[in-house]
Amino acid sequence: MPNRLSILLLGIILISGCSEEKVPKRFYPRNDHEAYWHSLKQANLLNTALGEEWVKASKKPFDNQIKIQLPYQEAFVISDLRPDALGYRFDVKRGQRVLVDLQLLVEDTTRVFIDLFRVENDSLNEFRQVASADSSFQLAFEPRRDASYLLRLQPELLRGGDFSISIENVPTLNFPVAGKNKRAIQSFFGDPRDGGRREHHGVDIFAKRHTPIIAPVKATVRFVGTRGLGGKVIWLYDLNSGNHLYFAHLQEQLVKRYETVYPGDTIGTVGNTGNARRTPPHLHFGIYRNGPVDPYNFIVPGYPKPPPFVPDTSLLGKQVMLAKNAFLKSEMRRKSANLDTLFSNEPVKVLAVNHRYARVRSENGTLGFLRKSELN
Repeated sequence: MPNRLSILLLGIILISGCSEEKVPKRFYPRNDHEAYWHSLKQANLLNTALGEEWVKASKKPFDNQIKIQLPYQEAFVISDLRPDALGYRFDVKRGQRVLVDLQLLVEDTTRVFIDLFRVENDSLNEFRQVASADSSFQLAFEPRRDASYLLRLQPELLRGGDFSISIENVPTLNFPVAGKNKRAIQSFFGDPRDGGRREHHGVDIFAKRHTPIIAPVKATVRFVGTRGLGGKVIWLYDLNSGNHLYFAHLQEQLVKRYETVYPGDTIGTVGNTGNARRTPPHLHFGIYRNGPVDPYNFIVPGYPKPPPFVPDTSLLGKQVMLAKNAFLKSEMRRKSANLDTLFSNEPVKVLAVNHRYARVRSENGTLGFLRKSELN
């Protein structure tokens, strides 16, 4: 029979053997960009010069941001000779939806990772990822508060090409009065009421009596009736966002409680019931979510949409001579900082073009913007 020492040694060996066995923790990528990074790691490519350049390029957009105002369109080129990435920074208001559409201008199978980050007021976590595009190169996102955002574009290794991109900020709701737009709004959120004793918690949209009031989104009717200052009112529950939509001073109410309505359905007509008896007919429209929310950006486009953009690829990636002396600008604004002074017939490389500007690299490697009219 084995002695006690042998049994003890056998037990130690078994225990130590079990303690050395480690089961690898399974990797769950949060997005396609992270999954691709992991695939490079698994293939032992991250430690190569090319892999390190790709990782370095992925961080470049956070420091070298292209500041734009929405809506925005441009055509641009990314070289396939070395890893690169672009970062567009822009502001979005609560109530707007961000729409991103990237197109390859030459048919190809290039993969491009499109990720959206919110700029945080936090030194430890300055950028928080909030969305990623699908395989169709399209992204849609609705912010819950006013904020600045950074959109990062990065192709996979050794891939590039000519692209066009469109970035828009559109209202999340249809305008609630048929045939009207922002010009019909004559009283705004926060305006004083009752001699300053209270604030206006909505917008007033003026229109002729009996003008149709339409459902701005798919919603459930929560209340139809008469209430105090609002007179004849309707409450809808937005099935997309969870917001409560308030319609007041109606002449007619054309829906019933618990009914589901769809965008464009007529739910009532404009009137001046309630405390609006002495004012012209109008709709008081409000939005509530843990208190009143300014509805203006939910129903009004932020900026006029630019004219149709036809990508001009004849300049992309080319060395172009300047038509005249020019200042290389830090942003697409006349009053932005001058990065460099360029002279007539000096060559620059064109990296992107939009309606009015070209993003270029000068001979000394400085990146900046020129007006297209300044190029030959």
